[in-house]
Amino acid sequence: MPNASKGQKTLLTVEDIKQYFKANEMPVYFISATNFNLLGIDEWISNFKFISHIDCFDGEHPNLFSPAEELPHDEFSCMEDINNYLLQHPEVKNFIRSRSKNGKAGKAVFLMFNERTEQLCAELGLDICFPSSQLRAFLDNKVNTNRIAEKAGVACVPYVLSPVESYTHLQHISAHLGNDLVVQTPFGDSGHTTFFISTAGEFDHYAEEILKEKEVKIMKRINCFGTAIEGCVTKQGTLVAPLMTELVGFKELTPYKGGWCGNEIFPNAFNEDIREKAKRYTAKFGDQLLKEGYKGYFELDFLIDKDNSEIYLGELNPRISGVSSLTNHSKFAMEEVPLFLYHLLEWMEVPYEINVAELSNRWTQAENMDSWSQLVIKHTRKTLELAIKAPASGIWEMKMNGHIAYKKMDAHRQSVVQDTEAFYLQITQKDGYLYEGADLGILVMRGRLMSNDFELSERGKRWIRAIRSHYKSHMIEADILDENDLINSEGFKMM
Repeated sequence: MPNASKGQKTLLTVEDIKQYFKANEMPVYFISATNFNLLGIDEWISNFKFISHIDCFDGEHPNLFSPAEELPHDEFSCMEDINNYLLQHPEVKNFIRSRSKNGKAGKAVFLMFNERTEQLCAELGLDICFPSSQLRAFLDNKVNTNRIAEKAGVACVPYVLSPVESYTHLQHISAHLGNDLVVQTPFGDSGHTTFFISTAGEFDHYAEEILKEKEVKIMKRINCFGTAIEGCVTKQGTLVAPLMTELVGFKELTPYKGGWCGNEIFPNAFNEDIREKAKRYTAKFGDQLLKEGYKGYFELDFLIDKDNSEIYLGELNPRISGVSSLTNHSKFAMEEVPLFLYHLLEWMEVPYEINVAELSNRWTQAENMDSWSQLVIKHTRKTLELAIKAPASGIWEMKMNGHIAYKKMDAHRQSVVQDTEAFYLQITQKDGYLYEGADLGILVMRGRLMSNDFELSERGKRWIRAIRSHYKSHMIEADILDENDLINSEGFKMM
């Protein structure tokens, strides 16, 4: 139980929790490249502000602060670099100091942070509402994830953990897994660090990245589809949100064969056995995370074998994630409170009591779920281009001829009412660079965007083509640019 503020009553109901956050006076910040992951949370929590490097709403979002002046900085190589840049920016520091309450700067939430971030927050008087970066890095290691799963009793795809010295060595240590293998390095976005290997030639293509690691995860390649599920570790147990489908590797969206590119959440997405097993595995994994010293929000990817319907753990994200927006905007969240608020309760000095099993069971019932999909659209060509026009964030509407028109600026995904409408969040903006793997934006709409066979629907393809048509760009030569003008063309995890 969190330490209670003097005189603070124990929160016992959903209504108590709502009222607590509506009356909140402590500044709370989500500091990141964009406000995508927690979009809409500011409507639940008073004094919640986004501090973003990219202003996806061009100054029109009421609770988003982005520094006006771009200061000289080293090339960003990761999300942590962006956050550390923001925390050192004079405009950001003045903004945080101007909102201090009773001598306290407030609470901070990040998608990614490191020890330097922790130091900068301490200097500003900000409390980070997540376990230490050291613990998160340990848990984020894909090799360690499997070891935690073993302790929790959560099934993984048949695997071996080992350094790799050569293709011959790889074949030797994984002989029991067959010839078709999936190799993952300990850290990184799955689109960049998941390698499908069945021949010496394929190994040679990725050898440099594999051989340099002290240990990698080597898995049997299975015929599977991906899923995602989020949970929250509390001292009273692990809360579990509904299981959702995952879009992976669609060439219309991403250049990466194993790259995540979207999700769907809808009633009865999976049969009851799979839903129950995923919920049970997530609860067991979360309970093990508590033993490891972790509390709060996390996300798991599960792989479901198409051949035998077995469910296996894919990976852990010990943080909010790219599916948090779907989880926290779903019907159960809108009617009760978003899962993220339970994360904050663990980090605020307030006592509360909840029935974890009752909440998790209620959230996974079909009548408490509606249907939403999101697509993460990347630049898929091996080109370098300068954007001279980009579609704005807000509500777009598709006409009968397949063309789309901007309807209105809106930060509310729930403002999407009809099947012909979608919410678009712009990430690459005018005067930004388009390079292979660059995130253009996120498209969110009601209903499904995949078939029951996990193929991208024609509706989804029409919207992707339509959004891309609103990007206008000039091809440029990389050698005419100052290297500091470009984000690393290898890219890094942005959401």
